[in-house]
Amino acid sequence: MSWVEGLSQEILACRACPRLVAHREAVAQKPPRRFQGWRYHARGVPGFGDPAARLWIIGLAPAAHGANRTGRMFTGDRSGQWLYQVLYEVGLSSAPESLGLSDGLQLYGVYISAVVRCAPPANKPLPDEIHTCRAYLLREWHALRPHLRVVLALGAIAHQAAVELLGFHRRPPFQHDALYESPTGVKLLSSYHPSQQNTFTGRLTWAMWQAVFAKAKALMG
Repeated sequence: MSWVEGLSQEILACRACPRLVAHREAVAQKPPRRFQGWRYHARGVPGFGDPAARLWIIGLAPAAHGANRTGRMFTGDRSGQWLYQVLYEVGLSSAPESLGLSDGLQLYGVYISAVVRCAPPANKPLPDEIHTCRAYLLREWHALRPHLRVVLALGAIAHQAAVELLGFHRRPPFQHDALYESPTGVKLLSSYHPSQQNTFTGRLTWAMWQAVFAKAKALMG
């Protein structure tokens, strides 16, 4: 069993945060009309991708009707459409979209996970929930570190989590397309999250998004 498989089993079984467990299961019981008939994943969502990744993408948390429904990070919502399309464009994914666990999608040198592994109410995890899930990020960090070149943090919360993992002596501020060299030698690249709040308002444009991933691929070596 690989480290990814072992950690995935633990995340799937995790019920450490009562508020998150209640929410992830409640939304599965009353899905919106467009998802009527779906059998929701409604558990913790493991990371996904290459166990020897050189690029680690960290998001915030599964979306209630996205990854909480499909069981794969960034799958089933508009944020995921942006992510997998750009990964395909830069040659880091076998297909331009992620449909579900059985679609055969492969990532090349990329691993995707999140700060929190269960869908939080209003997409806002509490500090103690972030702290509890940090153990999973730490496990991923230690497993990925031998090959890792760059961490891409999507949003301010993911940026802060990455700053802590990478051992910065001074906390670099979160800025879109900002690049920092960590004491470990792994680079930190940060971006606005591809949420509808950012993409619909033009805060994050497709050209800005493409530029971030072009930089990330170059940093992979």
